[in-house]
Amino acid sequence: MFTGIVEVIGTVTALEALDNTESGGKGTSLTIGDAGDILGDAHLGDSICINGKTHYPTSSSSNLPSTKTTLTLLLYPPGTCLTITELPSPTTFKVGIAPETLRRTNLGSLTKSSHLNLERALRADTRLGGHFLQGHVDTVATIASTRHDGNAIVFRLAPRGKSVLKYIVEKGYVALDGASLTITAVNDGEGWFEIMMIAYTQEKVVMGDKKEGEEVNVEVDMVGKYVEKSVKGYFEEGEGGGSMASLERLVEKIVERKIAKK
Repeated sequence: MFTGIVEVIGTVTALEALDNTESGGKGTSLTIGDAGDILGDAHLGDSICINGKTHYPTSSSSNLPSTKTTLTLLLYPPGTCLTITELPSPTTFKVGIAPETLRRTNLGSLTKSSHLNLERALRADTRLGGHFLQGHVDTVATIASTRHDGNAIVFRLAPRGKSVLKYIVEKGYVALDGASLTITAVNDGEGWFEIMMIAYTQEKVVMGDKKEGEEVNVEVDMVGKYVEKSVKGYFEEGEGGGSMASLERLVEKIVERKIAKK
């Protein structure tokens, strides 16, 4: 679990499409440097959220701890939660990337020297500065346009999966490349939403340097998903099984109560 408040911006030092080493697991691996500030208590098996996607470390050098702990890092260029598989140095770590992650996120477009947002997992005794994130990317969005508003930048984003727009509401939360941001406008009909990024945030997250046509990982607020499922389940569990029948019974009860009060 994460908050969407970026701690460090890391740098891609290697991206192997087929990593045959033990830590690579004969799959795709990503090695990230410039992360020393958040690796002091990192261990193999810890989860890391990269650009909104969680990852976990898998191997370490002899002078680094190798026991599994609860430490989790959030890496933001893709906004994904992954597992640390190797800690080759005090400032570098490696994560494995599953095919599903490559399909659903923008991790596959990273190259050497690309920058990534990094955040450690939420602790029970820390302040929640952003909002609850899982590091599970829902879709990718394209930056449709940018415009300046004073010293802030307004980003208009068009999600690839339009179904996520039902969870995106004005003044609500959204995670873009793992960073918690506030939604300033939504247009369901045209399929876009906007966020405004102040000057301070532009310097602290990788999205601040992104341009029109580039992509970001999107994770919507999980609360909306739980509410939707709960409401749907309520209407589908009534007698006769159909949401309309349940809705009719609910309306009838409300009408009956109103009449009884007269």
